[in-house]
Amino acid sequence: MLFPFKFSEKKEFDAVGFGLNAVDHLVVVPEYPEFDTKIRLTEHVRAAGGQTASAMVALQRLGMKTAYSGRFGSDAEGEFGLETLRKEGVNTDFAEVIEGARNQIAFIIIDARTGERTIIWDRDKRLAYLREDAPVELSSRTSVLHMDAHDPHACARMARAAHDAGAIVSVDIDNIYDGLHELLPQIDIMISSKEFPHRLTGISDARAALVETRARTGCRIVGMTLGACGAILYVGGVFLESPAYSVPGGCRDTTGAGDAFHAGFLYGLLRGETIETSLKLANATAALKCRGLGARAFLPTRAELDDFLRSATPLRSQIDFRF
Repeated sequence: MLFPFKFSEKKEFDAVGFGLNAVDHLVVVPEYPEFDTKIRLTEHVRAAGGQTASAMVALQRLGMKTAYSGRFGSDAEGEFGLETLRKEGVNTDFAEVIEGARNQIAFIIIDARTGERTIIWDRDKRLAYLREDAPVELSSRTSVLHMDAHDPHACARMARAAHDAGAIVSVDIDNIYDGLHELLPQIDIMISSKEFPHRLTGISDARAALVETRARTGCRIVGMTLGACGAILYVGGVFLESPAYSVPGGCRDTTGAGDAFHAGFLYGLLRGETIETSLKLANATAALKCRGLGARAFLPTRAELDDFLRSATPLRSQIDFRF
């Protein structure tokens, strides 16, 4: 199936990200600890993360030209996070350092048996964008604008500017935020966490929740990621399911898998692939990310992704379509 929209290809950037960055402290434990117990960690890593920033790094490694707009703290964590983007080649001309603010951080506990993680995070309020703060100039310089919806009013303004310039708007959403109603009608591609359509609609059946999400928002493509079960989209009145791939060497950490998925999907869009092929690219990118710790360290290059897809076999998992 072809994507149901066109975008302007003669832009300075293939993709621009507006949203979160973070510095993650990843702690690996033999098993997830019970309440009121002690457990010795087996590994600890500090790594850069954040939904939108990590998606831009993933696209940059896949050969796309990207830019990131977001706010960093003026502390050591913020300096570290900003420098990691620059080293990857992501344009940061529209990134800001907020004097006196602490960078967003997360402490992530990873169960060594499965690679599944629990995230404990904090974001300084001074890093938030108001509507008038949105760097709308950047929206006109890209083919695709990708966001995470944490500052909905600013995101909505960015989205309107992107549409005015012929760009496609993609959003990664996992929760309900104040002001989200203003942003939702501006979205072309909304692939969320499994829980979000239920939170938005109150409908327990996943397929029915996606249909209602499409009806309420007008998004041309709605869908959800399902972890080891892959992903499902609803587009043009049709459901498209795509299975996940087995992680080479076993899953070590799922942190950032969703960010990688979005990058792989947008990579397919930007290359002119079908929606089905873009889903395969998304699931494969997510699987390769899970080879090691952190949201970005094991993101694939274009060559790695191509090599993987030549021999990889999708998993066949039974999908539970109820929340």
